[in-house]
Amino acid sequence: MSSNNPRSSSTRSLLALVCLGLLMLLFISLGRWQLSRAQERQSLAQQIEQGRQQAPLHIDSQASLDKGALWQSVAVHGSWRSELTVLLDNRNFKGKPGYWIATPFVLDEGDLAGSSLLVLRGWLARVPGQTPSVPAAPSGSETISGELMERVPRLFELGSSPLPEHLPDSSGTPPVVQNLALEDLRSRIDLPVLPRVLAQTAPASELQTNWPDPNIDFEKNRGYALQWFGFALIALCAWIGVAWKWLRRSRPNSAPTRKT
Repeated sequence: MSSNNPRSSSTRSLLALVCLGLLMLLFISLGRWQLSRAQERQSLAQQIEQGRQQAPLHIDSQASLDKGALWQSVAVHGSWRSELTVLLDNRNFKGKPGYWIATPFVLDEGDLAGSSLLVLRGWLARVPGQTPSVPAAPSGSETISGELMERVPRLFELGSSPLPEHLPDSSGTPPVVQNLALEDLRSRIDLPVLPRVLAQTAPASELQTNWPDPNIDFEKNRGYALQWFGFALIALCAWIGVAWKWLRRSRPNSAPTRKT
């Protein structure tokens, strides 16, 4: 019995064509996704540059808050609500594990008086086996400044670490979470929360306030996109090769028969 079954060979070729076609679509989709991520990061880089080029702004009204560009240096006057502090875990600094301290700051000027702005006060080192000792925020009114952000930078997390149902927590210690959304904080405290976050830079404190920039290496995403498109090209070449061989095998033999 011949091992070269034409029908079996044709089926294998068709399956190979389908698989290669699906791989091409997958590789192209991944390449386009990387280009989309590159565009997002490039836009963020431009946003950071434009915001930091703006003159410092004092926020005391809704109009001034709306005018403030993201990553612009701004100043606000008010007082801290230290009992509403939340710790953000797994925020490393120069390779050392630690926390970001996030505390609401209640504004006391203009039409924003009584509203709170979530402030990232600084970085606190983690001491293994010890409960974090959070430095108390200054009491009384003061003016603080920093860079305006849209939200608290997020980290990837597998599980959720929710906030307590209400703050301040009955335990008397700041809750520790991986990520903190303004919507979650707004539903758990007795203050209006403004839709912005301030990464504090002044006045100087014992906390580390050298905030890391977001990952804006969009050229790396473009390099990944080029790789995926290269894989798609390889799959296309293989698809053409398999299709050509399949067509040659399935083409009827039209050569004339020699008579004797």
